[in-house]
Amino acid sequence: MALDEARAKSTHGGGCTCGDCPHGAREGHRRAVAAFLTKRDELAAGQGLPGGVAQSVSASRQWVSDELTESARTVADRSREAGDAWLHALWLRTLTVVWGGVALLVIGEAATAIGAGWSTARTAGLLAALVTAGLLTGAARVHRARGGLLAPLIGEDNRLSTSRTVAASWVLLAVFAVLVLALQLAGASDHADRDTLIEGLDLVRSAGVLTVLALVCAVAVVVRRVVTVRVLGQRLQKLRADRPRAADLLTDDSGRGSFTDVQYVLVSTVAVLFAAVRLARRPEQLPDLPWGLAVLVAVSAATYFAGKYAEGGRPVILSVVRAREAGDLDAPIRTGDDIEIRGAGFVPPGAGSPDRLARVVVRIGRVHVHVPLIPVTGGFANPADTVLTVPVPVEVEPGAVEVQVVTAAGVETNSCLIDVTD
Repeated sequence: MALDEARAKSTHGGGCTCGDCPHGAREGHRRAVAAFLTKRDELAAGQGLPGGVAQSVSASRQWVSDELTESARTVADRSREAGDAWLHALWLRTLTVVWGGVALLVIGEAATAIGAGWSTARTAGLLAALVTAGLLTGAARVHRARGGLLAPLIGEDNRLSTSRTVAASWVLLAVFAVLVLALQLAGASDHADRDTLIEGLDLVRSAGVLTVLALVCAVAVVVRRVVTVRVLGQRLQKLRADRPRAADLLTDDSGRGSFTDVQYVLVSTVAVLFAAVRLARRPEQLPDLPWGLAVLVAVSAATYFAGKYAEGGRPVILSVVRAREAGDLDAPIRTGDDIEIRGAGFVPPGAGSPDRLARVVVRIGRVHVHVPLIPVTGGFANPADTVLTVPVPVEVEPGAVEVQVVTAAGVETNSCLIDVTD
C-alpha cells in the first residue's frame, strides 16, 4: 500500500502533464500559486517567523526573502511545465480553427450558389481551401510540441509576435489567391479563359496587394533584427513569457495595451478582409487592393516599426541615499545601514513575477547583494521599478564605493558613487 501511494505521488505530482489527470501541470501550477500567495500574506502579516530571527529586523527580512524566493522558484517551475503542456495540447485546437474555416467556406459558397448557380471558381475555391488546410495540418503536426500553427508566430520571448501574425495573414491570403487562380487555370478548357486567368496575375492589377505583402514581411524581419540588436546592446530589456497568449498581439511585454500594436492589427485586419472580399468578387485575378488602402497599411506599418524602435531603454540610477526609519537620526552611510536606490527601469516589463523580482542584484563595490523581497498584502514593497532598498553588507570597505544595479533581464545600470564611513 505504501509503495502504491509513493508511485501515485511520483506519477501525479505537480509536474504531471497527463491530459485527463486531475493532478496535471495546470493543477500543479494552481496549487503552487495558492501556496505561495498564502505564505506571502502570512509573512506580510508577521506570522510564521522563527523565534531565532524574529528579534532582528535584518535577519527576519532576509529569512522572509529567502523563504519567498524558494517558494517563487517552485511556482516558476510549475508555470513553465503548465506552459509547455498547454502548447503541446494547443495544436489540435489550431486545426479545429482551420477546418472550421473550411466548413464555413463550404456553407458560404453553397448558400451564395443558390440562384446564381455553381461555377468553376467556386470549385477552385473549395479545392484551394482543402489544399491550404492540408498543408497547414501537416505543418501543425510537425510543430505540435510548439503550439502547432502558432509556432512560426511565437517570438524568441515566447510571446505571439504582432508583426509575424500580420505578415502570416497576408501570406496566407496570397497563397490562397494563387491556388484559386492555378486551379481555375487547370480546369479551363477555353484559350480565352486561360488568357484571362493569366492576365489576373498581371503586376499592374496586383501591385497594391504585392506592395503590402512585401512591406509587412519586411517589417516582420526588420523588427526581429532591431529587437535582437537592442537586446544585445542592453538598450532593451526582454524576458521570456511562460506561454503565448492572444492578448500579446495587442499589448506590450508587461500586459498593458499598446497603441502601435492595436492600430497595426486593426488596420491590417480591415485590409485583409477587403482583399478577401475582392478575391471573392473577382476570383479570376489577384485582389486589386486600392492604393489608398495600401498607403494606409504602409502608414500603420511605419507607426508600428517606429514604436518598436523607440520602446525600451536602459535602467538608470538617479541617486542613492541612506534609508531612514521613523525616529532615526540623520547620519552618513555605514555598513549595516539600508540604502535607497532611486531611478527607473529596475523591474523590466514582464518581470513582475516573484521569481524574477528575486533576481535583481545590487553591486556595492565588490559585494553582490540580492535585493530582498519585502512582502505586503497583495504584492511586494521591494523591489520596485523606481526604488530599491538593500542593506550595506559589512564586507563593504569604507570609502568611495560604486553602486550598480543588475536587473532580472541581465542589464546593468550606470554606476553611482557613494561614501561609506566606519
